[in-house]
Amino acid sequence: MKEFGRIGVLMGGPSEERPISLKSAHAVYDSLRTLGCDVVGIDITTEDPAANMALIRSHGIDCAFIALHGRFGEDGQIQQVLEDLRVPYTGSGVEASKRAMDKAASLALFSSAGLAVAEYIVADRNVSGAAGEISVPFALPWVVKPVRQGSSIGLSIIDSSQQLGQALRLAFETDERALVQHYIEGRELTVAILDEKPLPIVEIVTTRKFFDYEAKYSQGFTDYIVPAQIGEATAAAVQRAALAAHRSLGCFGCSRVDVILSEDNIPYVLELNNIPGLTQTSLLPKAARCAGIDFSQLCVRMLSLAYEKK
Repeated sequence: MKEFGRIGVLMGGPSEERPISLKSAHAVYDSLRTLGCDVVGIDITTEDPAANMALIRSHGIDCAFIALHGRFGEDGQIQQVLEDLRVPYTGSGVEASKRAMDKAASLALFSSAGLAVAEYIVADRNVSGAAGEISVPFALPWVVKPVRQGSSIGLSIIDSSQQLGQALRLAFETDERALVQHYIEGRELTVAILDEKPLPIVEIVTTRKFFDYEAKYSQGFTDYIVPAQIGEATAAAVQRAALAAHRSLGCFGCSRVDVILSEDNIPYVLELNNIPGLTQTSLLPKAARCAGIDFSQLCVRMLSLAYEKK
C-alpha cells in the first residue's frame, strides 16, 4: 500500500450528482483507509481549474482516485487539472472522458464502430426553443435526456409527440442539448469493463417505468441479477459489444456500458459511464464481486491501473 504514496480521493463536485459522488468517495476512502493506505479526502466544490489545482497541490498527493460524477468529474476537466499537475489518476484520460460524457458524440462513435444504436436526433435549446419545436423522424416511444448528464437526471420516456415539449424542457434544465432517441423494448443490462476485460453482466429489473434516479438510489425499487440469466452466446455478444464501446471512445482502466438487449437478442449500446458508481451496492462492485474481486481489491486495482497509465 505504501507504494501508492499519498492518495487523494476526489469527491463531491459542483454537479447535480454531488450527493452520489460523496457516497462513492466515502466508500472508497473507508476501504483504502482500512487497507492502511495514506489517504485524504479532497472535496471539489468549484469548476475553477486554478482553484482546484491549488487545492489538490495543497494536499501533497501522489495519486488521485477520482470519485466524482457528472460535470467537472467525468467530462475531462478534472482530468486536465491532474494532467497539468502531473498526478496519476484513476480512469480514462482527458479526451476519452470528454467523448464519454457527450452522449451524442458517444453514439456517433459507437455507430462508426459497427455497434447497434437506437435511432436518435439531437435537439438544441437555442434552435428548438421552449416549445420544443422539432421534427422526430422515427417511431414512438421516445427517450428524451440531456446530452451531458448522468444518473437519469432530466430523462423522460414518452409515448406521445404532444409530450415532447415538456420532456425537452426538463432535459434543457441541465443542458443546452437534448437527445431524442427511439425507445428499444428489451432487457436492461450493464457491463463493467476492468483492465480491458468485461466483467459478468448485470441485469437490472425495476418496478419503476424505467431505471430512473429513484430506482437507482432508493431501496426496494430494483433487483439486480448477477450474472444475468441469458444464453452463453448472447452473453458473449453483449460483452463484446461493451468492450468495443469502451475501446471506441478510447477509455482506459474501467468503465460501465449500458445495453438494451432487444427481443430479437440484439445488444443496443445506450451509453458509457467512464466513472461508475463505487458504493458497496453500485453496479461495478456487484459485477466485480461476481468475478471474485471484492471492493478493496477493486479499489487497489484501479489505483494500480492509474500508475500503469502514467
